[in-house]
Amino acid sequence: MHSLCISPNTTIAQYTIVSKIGEGGMGEVWRARDAKLGREVAIKVLAAAFSENSERLRRFEQEAQAAGALNHPNILVIHHIGIHDGAPYIVSELLEGEELREHLNDRAIPQRRAIEYAQQIVAGLSAAHEKGIVHRDLKPENLFITRDDRVKILDFGIAKLSEPGAVATGSEDATRKALTNPGAIMGTVGYMSPEQVRGQTTDHRSDIF
Repeated sequence: MHSLCISPNTTIAQYTIVSKIGEGGMGEVWRARDAKLGREVAIKVLAAAFSENSERLRRFEQEAQAAGALNHPNILVIHHIGIHDGAPYIVSELLEGEELREHLNDRAIPQRRAIEYAQQIVAGLSAAHEKGIVHRDLKPENLFITRDDRVKILDFGIAKLSEPGAVATGSEDATRKALTNPGAIMGTVGYMSPEQVRGQTTDHRSDIF
């Protein structure tokens, strides 16, 4: 993925970039300061390639706005969405902790704790599904464990941006293929439901799988 034109002190709307948190195949995540409300936030800036298809971008914006309206303790709070230098971005609450993937790499999770995590994930998904919102790419990398052991579901709506798309690989080439190949499959290998593998319509049952 090419480097986005963002660095510390870059201004995006009312937000001033502080430092990079991380990056992946979908884009970069930055810590930023909200000048109006005096708080720190996280900004995920997606690769500019995701905005090349206006209809796909419109669907993403609609879904991100719907996800932003969700009010649930197990779903990441979205504050704002927009476009910066042609790249879509999402402003959310700033979390302290680690992704479930990192959590699993570091230690085994006791059975009781694993059940508690599962209950929180189900609660968050249920709240989204009641509003007709499907995640489509639920995996350990999209589940965040906060320092007080609360599970937060991340990236609602982002998978919609690449539908239909290629299997996520983390490369810019794959990202562009996902946006230009209507016969490809969207999702992440190992976590896709059968209907996603077949390129069929997804619904709440896909998340449960």
